[in-house]
Amino acid sequence: MGILAEDIARVRDATDFVAVASERMSLRKVGTRWTGLCPFHAEKTPSFSINNELKLYRCFGCQASGDVITFVRETEHLDFADAVEKLAAKAGIQLRYDTGTGDGESRKKRDALYAAMEKAVAFYHDQLLHSPDARKARDYLKERGYNSKIAAQFDIGWAPDAWDKLARHLKLTDKELADTGLGFVNKARKQQDFFRGRVMFPIYDTSGRPVAFGGRVLPGSDDPAKYKNSSETPIYSKRRILYGLNWAKEDAVKSGEIVVCEGYTDVIAFYLAGAPRAVATCGTAVTDEHLRILRTFAPRIVLAYDADAAGQAAAERFYAWEQELDLSLHVLTLPKGADPADLARREPAALRQALTDAKSFLDFRVQRALDSADRRTPEGRAKAAEAAMAMIAEHPNETTQNLYLGKIAGEVDIPTEQLVASFKRRGNTVTIAPVRPRRTSVAGAESEALKVAIHRPETVAGKLHEALFTDPAHHDAFLALASGAPVTEAIENAPPDAAALLHRLAVDDIDADPDDVLAGLVRVATDAALARLPKTLDSTPTIAWLKQTREQLHDEELRSEATVALVAWLAQEAGADLEGGTE
Repeated sequence: MGILAEDIARVRDATDFVAVASERMSLRKVGTRWTGLCPFHAEKTPSFSINNELKLYRCFGCQASGDVITFVRETEHLDFADAVEKLAAKAGIQLRYDTGTGDGESRKKRDALYAAMEKAVAFYHDQLLHSPDARKARDYLKERGYNSKIAAQFDIGWAPDAWDKLARHLKLTDKELADTGLGFVNKARKQQDFFRGRVMFPIYDTSGRPVAFGGRVLPGSDDPAKYKNSSETPIYSKRRILYGLNWAKEDAVKSGEIVVCEGYTDVIAFYLAGAPRAVATCGTAVTDEHLRILRTFAPRIVLAYDADAAGQAAAERFYAWEQELDLSLHVLTLPKGADPADLARREPAALRQALTDAKSFLDFRVQRALDSADRRTPEGRAKAAEAAMAMIAEHPNETTQNLYLGKIAGEVDIPTEQLVASFKRRGNTVTIAPVRPRRTSVAGAESEALKVAIHRPETVAGKLHEALFTDPAHHDAFLALASGAPVTEAIENAPPDAAALLHRLAVDDIDADPDDVLAGLVRVATDAALARLPKTLDSTPTIAWLKQTREQLHDEELRSEATVALVAWLAQEAGADLEGGTE
């Protein structure tokens, strides 16, 4: 079951793209378009552009492009149908579905799982508030500084220490119970709850739908597993979902920073400390998928856990992520023995300051290495230098290496030249990844003419012809527009190069008068035609007429007539007639 194409078009047309994008980025109007800092890569100068009328966007820096539906899919990590349904709900549009395909049954099953998870969230939260069984849980949360308001804000709950209390409440089929991860069928062939006797932290996807749970035992429990997390289900993937991202994304976009913690209570601690941009992995290490998701919200990622052990094994991956995803990884340094939750209760300002003072990943590792030896003796300083140089050697950028060698030299009181020589003697080789050049924007008369045809088609109706477009991509783009289809449809139907060109021009402004643009295009095409003609024809009436008429393009009174005459000649020369022009 797919959404009817007609309804998808209605949703796209009814959506205020600027309003949608403004939920996660700052925009300002420049001419007919809206610009801002791209949400898909780090930048200081805005290169992200939106055409609100055509519902299209493009980043002139990283080349990301699409329509408003694509924007919602990419920034909120939804599938196509989910993105359309979300926009339809905002626009008040009732969607219709094609029941002839097989997707409908799958979507109904997923929706049923989401509904069951919502009921489970409400059930567990109600148990926490009202069940006598939850008194110890309530006392534990109060000791941690969580009152009823905080419990409600984060939907914290309590899983009763009973075999099947949730299962009996939900009344799901055996398969539905298993597919939610909330329960299973035991050896006695009866439904049994997966979580029992635990404080429950619901895990949401980026669009705010509950998909899983993390359950923590109370202190003093004889259960050896402190945390128990939902297993993967049809609606939950540990490699893609981060606890708290649904709440953190707004402040992450504003601040340009997002904090990655170890546990659920650490995430809440940052909220209580006034830094509501923390998330936690759900029982897994940080993966590239996690970082790709986080990068769409912020370019600075702060690791708020012991990154030293992870760094020993994953430094190469961390540096690769920084380069590939255009992000910066930092490490939070807290007082010895403190964790974010403790610090948020005792000294929230100190936790916020620790965020500000977070070190880059390499700086963190180098400082750890320097601090690992007793630098009061020459032997200790030499040992510290060796350990720090080993950290630097793993970094892929030679300039960064040189800067840190200077830092180490100052720390261990060794001349920089001597340390650099020692570093080279270690046999270090540096592989600097090539910088990917940015694509320059397509310039020239053909691009400007297509831009006018997109934004102000009435000014060039009947005046353009395919003979004016000699570049293959521009020629194909013109033919797509000349078909009479709407711009978005022309983009969908055009070959890839032409579609990309049309997309870029659709989010760019017209910089010149349409008449000047048309005259300029005709002048360029006429010059090209003259260059192709044999030199032996230089004195013929045709050449003389072409040159004379071309000069008339500079005269405002004669320009219009000269343009029409030259386009007609160029079309005839190309073996076509004016019926191929835009109407």
